[in-house]
Amino acid sequence: MRFAAALLACIAGVAHAQGKPADYPRKPIRVVVGVAPGSGLDYMSRLAAQKITERWGQSVIVDNRPGGGTVVAMDTVAQAPPDGYTLLGASETLIMSGIFARARYDVRKAFVPVAQLTTQPYMLLVHPSVPVKNVSELVAYAKAKPRSLNFGSQGHGTVGHIGLERFKLLTGTDIVHVAYKGAAPALIDLVAGNVQMGFVTVATSGVHLKSGKLRAIAFTGASRSTVMPDVPTLTEAGIPLELRNTYGYVAPARTPRGIVRALNEVVADVMNAPATVSLLAAAGNEVVPRMSPDEAKAKFDREYAETETIIRKLNIRLE
Repeated sequence: MRFAAALLACIAGVAHAQGKPADYPRKPIRVVVGVAPGSGLDYMSRLAAQKITERWGQSVIVDNRPGGGTVVAMDTVAQAPPDGYTLLGASETLIMSGIFARARYDVRKAFVPVAQLTTQPYMLLVHPSVPVKNVSELVAYAKAKPRSLNFGSQGHGTVGHIGLERFKLLTGTDIVHVAYKGAAPALIDLVAGNVQMGFVTVATSGVHLKSGKLRAIAFTGASRSTVMPDVPTLTEAGIPLELRNTYGYVAPARTPRGIVRALNEVVADVMNAPATVSLLAAAGNEVVPRMSPDEAKAKFDREYAETETIIRKLNIRLE
């Protein structure tokens, strides 16, 4: 019995060692984010970084590198040593950049998904200067005054941009796209009235809705938000469009599997902690269910193929 117990302990120790290398991490980990500070991706990347720092006792630092529709950050990570010390804070924009060939490489081969953090739909918001209170009125206004409305997005080829193009095609409207280097500057100009429309995450729109600086027209989820239940979905308004963004960490290709597994496990642990789940839910965010690195990779490849089909079918092109 003692021998069996010792053998089981030995096996458990080996399994643990395979799951997390004993000498990792031995120095700070850098998470490169391709948007300006203050955006949803920036916030979620920092939240996870803080939680991992607390769990492992080793600093995880967020490094903002906006530009090129997040390609600057992508290039930085793709060219970094695959040692687990440089990660990319990514969203669906990574898929868009691959489909539109903004990067010089195949993103499916250049990166390995580590773990997903959170997922959240958007609110379709308008500036109060626009005399509309619902989607029908917005569509009618846009048709009556073609190209009079400007729509701010996180950048060319981002989820917000593609969402706008789909909205235009489904409603037969002509709305001007204005690209920014991230969600934060786009939101600043929306609040200021320099652009009149935008897709904004629930987490970052709440304070501006409460102050009356912006007006919510529709929710882009499959069902209404528990945070703002009075706002109807686009589908309810007769527009079959769902828009959702998921944030996560990816690593350079060829990062050792043991390190990828260790990061995957710690991210799942800290993001699924009850306190974190409650914090995120209060702002309309959802934690992504636990999945292994292989499952995350399969999901990424599947979503890449599905998104590529949609974009090709709708003939959406970058400006």
